[in-house]
Amino acid sequence: MTDLDFRHDVNHPVPGPPNTNLADILERVLDKGIVIAGDIKIDLLDIELLTIRLRLFVASVDTAKKAGIDWWETDPALSSRAARSALREENLELRARLESLESGSRDTSSADR
Repeated sequence: MTDLDFRHDVNHPVPGPPNTNLADILERVLDKGIVIAGDIKIDLLDIELLTIRLRLFVASVDTAKKAGIDWWETDPALSSRAARSALREENLELRARLESLESGSRDTSSADR
């Protein structure tokens, strides 16, 4: 019997890791979270041309919030509540600027009289 025949012998199965399905692995990763970090740096003749820092945090929403990460709630591109809030702030700022411009023009027109 050759080594190749032995490896494929049905009578002697090779023990492997215990069965875990993708759902179990995903649940474990999302529950605990996983961080992947890396830097890419491009230099030419000891002159830094480009640096890219990559950070990836894979976790459930609850785990991310426990870690203090909630940027999706305040990013107007991802949250309609944040978009409304950003529009409301911009609207208030524009109204204040308009009011100051109008009051300035009223002051100059009353001084001309």
